[in-house]
Amino acid sequence: MIHADETHVSVKARDSFVWVFTSMEDVIYIWSPTRVAHTASEFLKNFAGVLVSDFYAVYDSINCRQQKCLIHLIRDLNNYLHQEPFNTEIRGIAHEFAKLLKPIIETIDRFGLKARFLSKHKRAVTRFYGALLPREYKTELAQKVQERFKKNRERLFTFLDYDGIPWNNNNAEHAIKAFARLRDVVQGPTTEHGIRDYLILLSICQSCAYRKIDFLHFLRSGEKRFGQQLS
Repeated sequence: MIHADETHVSVKARDSFVWVFTSMEDVIYIWSPTRVAHTASEFLKNFAGVLVSDFYAVYDSINCRQQKCLIHLIRDLNNYLHQEPFNTEIRGIAHEFAKLLKPIIETIDRFGLKARFLSKHKRAVTRFYGALLPREYKTELAQKVQERFKKNRERLFTFLDYDGIPWNNNNAEHAIKAFARLRDVVQGPTTEHGIRDYLILLSICQSCAYRKIDFLHFLRSGEKRFGQQLS
């Protein structure tokens, strides 16, 4: 499993991007001058596990099983409800999705991310789609949401089929926040070479944190690697 996310950074007053790829123990940051798909596709070209990400279209081109972050989807549905509070169609979709997700989360809270317990919810997912997709919505926003569910049908509930696959991308977002604290210090005056060096050190630092290893102790140890590599 790999979590992925990306964020912007200013290098010499020009926008560029930092990508983060994490497992549960390792973190890798990669700088890129653009947000195009090449960086992610190149890093993940031999990856055969499950990719956990947000809904950025670049990740759709990666040839592996995927789990989209349901927290992002929930946030978007809530935003739609605020945009159009009297849209009964959006309210209905949001209510049905919440009704579907609630018992799944309860199962996770009780048994953890275990497929043998989560697989029982696949019938409810099928019923949800069976009711949602044939409907003819009148409002543009409801049609947009319906199409989004349809497009991502094979990527929203992958976690029901595997042990240890989360339903959100919190791991990558946590790693992005670590970079955001550094970005406030280095962006603007730093160079391309400088940001790459910063990201190497940050990758080691965050990997140490995930593994509960003291960062300074690891640097002083002279070791070149720890544990199993990310990919």
